[in-house]
Amino acid sequence: MRNLSYWPTSSLRLLNAAIVVGSLFLCLLMLPTRLPGLELLGISPNWALIWVVAWSLKRKPWQGIVAGLVVGWLQDAMTSAEPTHAISLAVVGLLTARLEKQKYLQEDFISVALVVFGMALLAETILALQFSLTGVRTLSEIWTTHQPLALASAILSSLWAPVVYFPLNRWWQTFRNLDPS
Repeated sequence: MRNLSYWPTSSLRLLNAAIVVGSLFLCLLMLPTRLPGLELLGISPNWALIWVVAWSLKRKPWQGIVAGLVVGWLQDAMTSAEPTHAISLAVVGLLTARLEKQKYLQEDFISVALVVFGMALLAETILALQFSLTGVRTLSEIWTTHQPLALASAILSSLWAPVVYFPLNRWWQTFRNLDPS
């Protein structure tokens, strides 16, 4: 990574933007993918949520909200806009960015996994609340399916979160150290 210090700042910013956008689209492409060993009860990790948490951990709250909204709208474009994923991911981005990292969060696998676990439960609950407001299914059906779905999503997402977080975090730290602005 030391060789990057010789690059012009504009090239570094372009490379940083390409890595951010590329990692986001890779996570979005992984959403509908069902690979063997990545499923639990027919549910795969919430890659979009993992990316929003990875992005928001070192950002300001407004940046977490914007990231959550954008990723949520992209996910809605891939699936269904009702219920929207933008609300739950914006809340996740806000709360993740507001965590007192120095006090509660350290740079280790367990901390990142715990944050993703909690945020996955919260995001699935927000989606369940949106489902209950639409009235398409009964409330008992929604909450009965919500429990295993939320737990499986939280477990899988938290297990895979370090795979996304640590490479991106390392790049973003390197970029911040090299970027003079």
